[in-house]
Amino acid sequence: MGDAKRPVNRTAKERRDGFYFLLMGCIVFLLLGIGMEKASPTPMVDFKVLYYPARCLLQHHDPYQQSEVLRLYQMEGVYRQLDTPKVLQIVSRYLYLPSAFMITAPFAALSWGPAHVLWMALTIGSLILASFLIWDIGANHAPRISGLLLGFFLVNSGDLVALSNAAGIAVGLCVVAVWCFMKERWIAAGTICLAASLALKPQDAGLIWLYFLLSGGTCRKHALRTLLLALLISAPALLWTWHVAPHWIQEWRSNTAALSARGGLSDPGPASTGRYGLGMMVNLSVVLSSFKDDPHFYNSASFIAVFAAFLPLIIVALRNRAQGRERWFALAAIAALSMLPVYHRQQDTKLLLLAIPACAMLWTEGGAITRWLALLVSATALVVTGDILWIFLDVILRLPLPLTVRIFPVPLSLLALSLFYAWIYMNHSRKKDLIAAV
Repeated sequence: MGDAKRPVNRTAKERRDGFYFLLMGCIVFLLLGIGMEKASPTPMVDFKVLYYPARCLLQHHDPYQQSEVLRLYQMEGVYRQLDTPKVLQIVSRYLYLPSAFMITAPFAALSWGPAHVLWMALTIGSLILASFLIWDIGANHAPRISGLLLGFFLVNSGDLVALSNAAGIAVGLCVVAVWCFMKERWIAAGTICLAASLALKPQDAGLIWLYFLLSGGTCRKHALRTLLLALLISAPALLWTWHVAPHWIQEWRSNTAALSARGGLSDPGPASTGRYGLGMMVNLSVVLSSFKDDPHFYNSASFIAVFAAFLPLIIVALRNRAQGRERWFALAAIAALSMLPVYHRQQDTKLLLLAIPACAMLWTEGGAITRWLALLVSATALVVTGDILWIFLDVILRLPLPLTVRIFPVPLSLLALSLFYAWIYMNHSRKKDLIAAV
């Protein structure tokens, strides 16, 4: 499953420079993330979303019942005096599937102190490990570009630590799995990582898994083993939840509907304040709702647009057995596409780690226009999906930006990145077909 072309050998100085960029990014990410967590008025709020419902389940109470979670949180929750009604709503309305309890229940069995430290350490560790594995791929092609992009990516991800969103761990595990499958090394570890990622946040890793399934060959075998393991580890959590909360499906739907209602925190429409600012919504619906505030319109249009972009990738994957380089182009496109059809927030965009190897490959092997386009679309997506730009604009300068400037850049940059790498993937496949025909 290695690259069709042998990577161009890079000088030791280039690799050293790129590695230093990555290392500096890791250090700043660690310090900035912990500093933002200490300074935040609502630290680790996204971990509370996972911790207290899981703790509720451990005490044989319904984790999908808002009153039950709120009662437990008010009884033993930390930083309660700082909580706003918005925070209480976020913490008490559980939106994850029961499969996530297999990951979160061990943390919920601990008191808040060690639980939140371990979760933060796992978040930081998984993202740094994923970054080093991506460096292992990109450094064989463009080490300085890879190191710069990875270092900037990490520096731009401090809010992920401050909030401790599950995306940090889910994305980190997904990227580790991709590296294992693409390198054909540590396959068992990769299978476990991807299964855990699917159990925790299937909306992040789902399309990546689907691509491996459609790619055939050993990739399909890895995907099928992952699916089997994900079902095995999710089944106990599902049965456990059904025993404690037999009406969890209706309650989960109720929680989802409450947060997605007009003006709710998950509403992509103009009435919502949750669709812009740090931690903003990034799905395509937030753009489309600006033209017509009708859920039937913007939800349907989002699915149609993403399906139209994903369909050519499916066709090429089924028709051709792409090699390593072509697969990285497809993964870059799919990583961005994963964010667009359904509810995702800024933290989920860390999946763009998977676009960096493709950018490095094009920087070395592409033409003059292609290499600069690859860098432009990749760097733009990393800038607008990160923290620094929005902290600078919204927190430091507090500029009264037009709403379109606040909500359009992220979804459109993701769409541009996905379309660009999808085009590269299909173009390489077409050239390979022509060569084979000759």
